[in-house]
Amino acid sequence: MSKKQKFKTEVSKLLDIVINSLYSEKYIFLRELISNASDACDKLRYYSLMKPEVTKNNGEFKIIITPNAEENTLTISDNGIGMNKDDLVNHLSTIAKSGTADFVNNAKDNGSVVDLIGKFGVGFYSAFMVASKVEVVTKRAGEEQAYKWISNGVDGFEIEETEKEKSGTDIKLFLKDDAKDFTDTIYLRHIIRTYSDHINYPIVLNLGKAGEETVNTGSALWTKNKAEITDDQYNEFYHHISRNFDTPWMRLHFKAEGSIEYTGLLFIPSEAPYDLFQPDRQQSLKLYVNRVFISDKVDDLMPAYLRFVKGIIDSADLPLNISREMLQQNALIAKIRSGTVSRILKELKKRFEDYDDYMKFWKNFGMAFKEGIYEDPANRVEIAELSCFYSTNSEDKLTSLDEYISRVKEGQTTIYYITGDDIPTLRNNPQLEAFKEKGLEVLLLVDPIDEFWVQTLTNFKGYPIKHVSQADVDLKFERKEPKADDGSLKKLTDFMAELFKDEVGKVVPTEKLTKSPVSLTVENGQMSIHLERLMRNHQQQTAFASSRILEVNPYHPLIIKLADSMFDDKERPTVEEVCRLLLDQAKIAEGEAISDSSFFSEKLSDYILRGWNK
Repeated sequence: MSKKQKFKTEVSKLLDIVINSLYSEKYIFLRELISNASDACDKLRYYSLMKPEVTKNNGEFKIIITPNAEENTLTISDNGIGMNKDDLVNHLSTIAKSGTADFVNNAKDNGSVVDLIGKFGVGFYSAFMVASKVEVVTKRAGEEQAYKWISNGVDGFEIEETEKEKSGTDIKLFLKDDAKDFTDTIYLRHIIRTYSDHINYPIVLNLGKAGEETVNTGSALWTKNKAEITDDQYNEFYHHISRNFDTPWMRLHFKAEGSIEYTGLLFIPSEAPYDLFQPDRQQSLKLYVNRVFISDKVDDLMPAYLRFVKGIIDSADLPLNISREMLQQNALIAKIRSGTVSRILKELKKRFEDYDDYMKFWKNFGMAFKEGIYEDPANRVEIAELSCFYSTNSEDKLTSLDEYISRVKEGQTTIYYITGDDIPTLRNNPQLEAFKEKGLEVLLLVDPIDEFWVQTLTNFKGYPIKHVSQADVDLKFERKEPKADDGSLKKLTDFMAELFKDEVGKVVPTEKLTKSPVSLTVENGQMSIHLERLMRNHQQQTAFASSRILEVNPYHPLIIKLADSMFDDKERPTVEEVCRLLLDQAKIAEGEAISDSSFFSEKLSDYILRGWNK
């Protein structure tokens, strides 16, 4: 007997949540284990294409459900790929890997553990909702040694060597007293037919002396006529293929004909996965050849910006024994990808017409989808048409680029934007003051990818796309308020340029400001301050650091006062202090760190107090 091993701390927390969370859908464990068994058969079926000997004497692929009312047990068996000792440790004892902590954190505030099971890929552990103990007997195809994994889901697990004639996995559940219904064959038939009828392998109910009964139809759903498939069948297939339990936001079932024929059944979830932006996230499409599962790791089958799309692609034109390495270079894969992306974008365009509905998609996947403007030159404009942005035109409703163009003022030939960390800060950015005064709409871009796609999509339908700092529009307008004397202003800007020579390249007067005394920007064509900050935050120092420009508002009373004080040497120390405070103010408005926070805090408090006492 092997020594009992403890679960990792986070795994223990997760199991405690799963085991002790009360919800009505207890049957969920069965469809999860059946889906796992189906995946195991898929993997061995593919493996056998290159090594036929691994399935010798294995018989027809099938999943067997064996209830035992006398012992109060339920066993789910498959003759799939099986597991070795390392697999047991990696897959059953260190669950969810990077997602474990996220699962635990989300479960605290989530009323439905069912949703979380699907979202974080911990379906096997739903077995402990109905079982006081689980035994897994398994043997990996092509290997001689079989293993038994045993756990009560509380104080750890044991792994020991055992005997098993054929490859595959038997999962035996020792049911709790309140889970005896799962030995009822009538109830089991109902669950299987309702939730697992789409499984592409026979699901056999072992009736003991009465023999065996195949419960499901076992036909590949995507091969059926769409008119013959119900919404419930589509949804259950989506639950199987994605391991999610939400209702998909979009469904796309199609058959492509022509130079290459293939069928697709694709879904866009209604909720974003926890790992949408994790670098090691895998693609979500399964590739079949004539209903034979080939791989779920074909990176070129779907572009990264559509990584949230779930489903299958089945083609008869690919060779059945094609390797995963060959798939990456196969020209047919590129054609399938191109055609599939076009269909997805076309369907999104239809849904785009309903703003409220489309926002459900955009809220979850918009940030990832916009990556396509940068990554996919062939579909760049179409992706841009389907993208949404905040702007100065509306407080909460997003706008498209086409809608922006429809609202441009007479004579406006450019789409203007500004980038930053968040919408409230951007709305108050000093660089927007003259644009607001002139009634010019500006896009507010706050996602990191925005800094990159604007470098590739520099023109949209004849309208150049420019940062407000690079705007060549005339922002001058009639102003009646006093203005600093030109000579005094020149002396002030020269003084500030010398004072801040280590921090800014230029100090210049500007007509862009209406309320703020100063603002910070960069030279035309250089990296924005926001992008430079993003690069720093990701430890990517650049040799092309932007040269800062401090813009001064000659109409602001404070600037006028400073300019007038330049001719009084006694005021020079105060002028220097105020100038330093103004530079810090400009940095804060741009989201930049100030050089000396103690000085800023002390002097700001001092000047406030002086004004208060007056």
